[in-house]
This record gives sequence, C-alpha cells and structure tokens, in this order.
Amino acid sequence: MTSFSSDSRRLRDLALLRRVRDRIDREFAQPLDVEALARGVHVSGGHLSRQFKAAFGESPYSYLMTRRIERAMALLRRGDRSVTDACFEVGFSSLGTFSTRFTELVGMPPSEYRRRACETPAAELPSCVTKQVARPIRNREAPPSPRV
Repeated sequence: MTSFSSDSRRLRDLALLRRVRDRIDREFAQPLDVEALARGVHVSGGHLSRQFKAAFGESPYSYLMTRRIERAMALLRRGDRSVTDACFEVGFSSLGTFSTRFTELVGMPPSEYRRRACETPAAELPSCVTKQVARPIRNREAPPSPRV
C-alpha cells in the first residue's frame, strides 16, 4: 500500500512540475521568478527548485534563461531584429545581462551570432532541425568562438 501512495504522490509532483515548465515556456518573456512560480503550484521556492532540478536536470531559473536565449537566437536568425530588440522581447531587462548570458550559452556575443546568421542563412532546413542544431548549451560548455 505504501508503494501505491508514494507512486501516486510522485506522479502528482511530476504533473505540478510540468505545469511549472509549461508556464515558463508560455510566459518566458514575462517577469518570472522562482517564488512566483512556486506560489502558482502552492509549494515553497526551495522545494520547487530542488524538485525541478531533480526532474529536469536544471533549476527553474536556468530553464527560463535557456528558453529566453533560445527564443532570442531565433529572433536574431531572422535578421529583422536588433540585439537590443531581441533582448527586451524575450524578457531581459538588462542588455548587459542578456549579452553575458547569451555568450555563456551560445559561445559568442549576440551581435556576432546575428551577423553570422545574416551572412550564412540556413539552407531552408525545417525549423525543428534548426532549433535542435542551434540549441543553447548549458553550464558554460559552449566553446569560445574563434577570433577572426
């Protein structure tokens, strides 16, 4: 009987965590913080952070930053947005923070990323392929860009 109740609780907890992740995906450009996300599912911020990281491999804040950078990369690839426009459109309130986080995850500053994307447009790849290939890298694993 204990196994059933623990399995039931685990499934309920995972459903709550998916709700949080879905909210981040939907509202990435809004001002979100861990406490607000936790309130939305009636748990503490610390509990949410621990459970989210255990389930998805990164904290809610890191997941949010990755989603924002991912969206910014898509905007910059289109070529019709400036770096500043992309920064504010995806929810950053500071261009400096955006540039730092972008460089950490992508391996080059957003202005260089935009320039390269405009110089070498994707060869009509499906957007799902482009998204997977251009996905930002977590934990400062991006190799430094070669200096030209």
